[in-house]
Amino acid sequence: MKTCKLNQFLLLSLAFSSANLAYVAPAYAQLQNVIERQQLQQHPNLVNSFADIVSMRNAINHPGRFQTAFLNRQATVDKALEQPINVPFPKDAGGGYTHEVHKNNYRLMYEAGILFQITQQAKYAEFVKNILFEYAKLYPKLDLHPEVKSNNPGKLFWQGLNEAVWLVHTIQAYDYVYEFLSVDDRQIIEQGVLEPVALFLSEQSPQTFDKIHNHGTWATCAVGMTGYVLNKPDWVEKALYGLDKSGTGGFMRQLDELFSPNGYYNEGPYYQRYALMPFVTFAKAIQNNQPERQIFEYRDQILLKAINTTAQLSYNGLFFPINDAIKSKGIDTIELVHGIAIAYGISGDTGLLDIAKQQDKVILTGDGLKVASALDKELQTDYQFVTQAFGDGADGTEGAFVVLRSDSRNTASVATIKATSQGLGHGHFDKLGLSFYDKGAEILTDYGAARFLNVVAKFGGRYLPENDSYAQQTIAHNTLVVDQSSHFNGNTKVGNQHHPKVNLFANTENVKLVSASIDTAYSGIKLARTIALVTVADENIDWVVDLFKVTSLKQHQFDLAYHYDGDFIESNFKYKPNTEQLKPLGDNNGYQHLWLTAKGQPELNQPISQLTWLNQNGRFYTLSTVNHKNLEFLFTQTGANDPNFNLREDKAFIFRVNGQSAHQFVSILEAHGEYNPSKEFTLNSKSSIQSIRYEQQNNINLIYVKREDMSEFVIAYQNQLTKPQPFEINGKQYMLNHSAELFKIN
Repeated sequence: MKTCKLNQFLLLSLAFSSANLAYVAPAYAQLQNVIERQQLQQHPNLVNSFADIVSMRNAINHPGRFQTAFLNRQATVDKALEQPINVPFPKDAGGGYTHEVHKNNYRLMYEAGILFQITQQAKYAEFVKNILFEYAKLYPKLDLHPEVKSNNPGKLFWQGLNEAVWLVHTIQAYDYVYEFLSVDDRQIIEQGVLEPVALFLSEQSPQTFDKIHNHGTWATCAVGMTGYVLNKPDWVEKALYGLDKSGTGGFMRQLDELFSPNGYYNEGPYYQRYALMPFVTFAKAIQNNQPERQIFEYRDQILLKAINTTAQLSYNGLFFPINDAIKSKGIDTIELVHGIAIAYGISGDTGLLDIAKQQDKVILTGDGLKVASALDKELQTDYQFVTQAFGDGADGTEGAFVVLRSDSRNTASVATIKATSQGLGHGHFDKLGLSFYDKGAEILTDYGAARFLNVVAKFGGRYLPENDSYAQQTIAHNTLVVDQSSHFNGNTKVGNQHHPKVNLFANTENVKLVSASIDTAYSGIKLARTIALVTVADENIDWVVDLFKVTSLKQHQFDLAYHYDGDFIESNFKYKPNTEQLKPLGDNNGYQHLWLTAKGQPELNQPISQLTWLNQNGRFYTLSTVNHKNLEFLFTQTGANDPNFNLREDKAFIFRVNGQSAHQFVSILEAHGEYNPSKEFTLNSKSSIQSIRYEQQNNINLIYVKREDMSEFVIAYQNQLTKPQPFEINGKQYMLNHSAELFKIN
């Protein structure tokens, strides 16, 4: 039977048209290797090889992290085995009872399967067999899920994505117990549930399976791994190259298009860690079954870069929450635990062990054993977080997500600017958006997603309506809004066609700087922003310099928002608070969700206006901006038109200029002082900045900052510096030797 299937696959492969001859030759060579290997096929043959199993069987007899993890999982599964098997008829959306039961079932099957391999105790295999028998009875009875709400429907779950995740785990469980099962058992399980689910995810869902998207990644991973276990090479080829095996879809095309050359994922860090699981899991299965494909070498080791980039896109353990992101997700997520383990197993990079130690989770895999053993020997070295422009797009030219770090620690000062492409349907309309982190806390905040994940009472755990009406809108972010309308008029399809341009990225000793621009977010309007992170320990300088220029041929209203976390302390200008009645700031595009809590105007006899707040990290932050006669300051808070209290109570300052065709906002966010309520002392609660000024000299941009002690500094930068350039201040000549530098004038 097995030889017959392989011969059929061989004939099918050779039947390609002449247009595909370039593909047939390597495919034929790979096929010969598949035939030889599968004649000697043994199980397991996916993420864990039989050699891994032998190593793990030995490891559980020796004290250490791996033995502890094994005993913990065994205790949990043993307790679950005492309960009756529960495979309910699906009826609930995400977070609902049946949804969670089916999720728990695939996790238990996966864990019981690996426990069977390690302990060789039949009770674990019996559990997997019995629960799969129940699914084999149930699945043929199912139509589409009653809570289907998307174009990617499921049967066991409300969306096909969850169905694919179920199969990714379940096929591994089946692989673990394969040799325990009789031929009849296998026939019942394979024909009753495994094959139908794989066909549903592939041939019956082409719109998802061939899609270049994380849903497609999970589907191809599930079907490809099932193909390896069930000895269906044709399924593997479809998973790799799309349903028609032309390469226009499938896993390899996803590797080509969803990651930039440095491993940045199109949808942002939150979905990067989610998509990472099927990418690395399927890749590991490919490596174990078809090492000749050299999958981890593909595209200059793009998967290893993606794993490292996922870790880099975090601060104090949490991912930068751009686009649709749950803000509590971080590096300890199970997807990255698997990714770090696999990357360490391949590279031996001891810096990855530092991340693994912070994750504090050991997985029962061969690579997990390598990590646990290395940590037991204390082989880890400090992981180096770096300043980097993570280019977006398949070739890295569609903008970038730029991370500016004061040093390599995970709690150092960090400024980020989102100059990326749209990020598909999960993207937000926040071109050139700024965030800032300091002393382990978020200071200038990104809203992330409006969603209570898996909380049924909150819209079934799905994205809330306010995700569209507020969280994705431009005003919910720290960037500029024109005429109270969102970038690309809030149209995702249009947004996907455009991206900003990074004009300058500089990483010098005291200045980390990026300049980016976009002229398609609004018709006939150009937005350009320069962000510099300036740190000098000896001078007690911790600044985020922000120069935002907007130019147009017509007059408009410009709103530059700064959403902040902390308690408002004071301003150096008068404002009128709305203490008796609140009104929304606008009618749509997110403005309808903002209460206008106060309004003020600058004191024009002062060079700058200042707003100070205190963050929970015990540090003060002052936002200083150059005054202008048309400038207004709006104080806002979310909560308007929110009858179900779905939105967080976030606060923001909005700098508004009306009736202008062009304007430049020149601002500095200064971190200073300390507040210690326990020891009852306050230090340096006042800003040290007295004035700010911007000018250009011979294409060199100069931002002057004078402090209360009369010391003066200049941040100088030039977009296309090819050789040292001179500039003059107060009759004295200075030389710009790098693209961005900090100078002390007196």
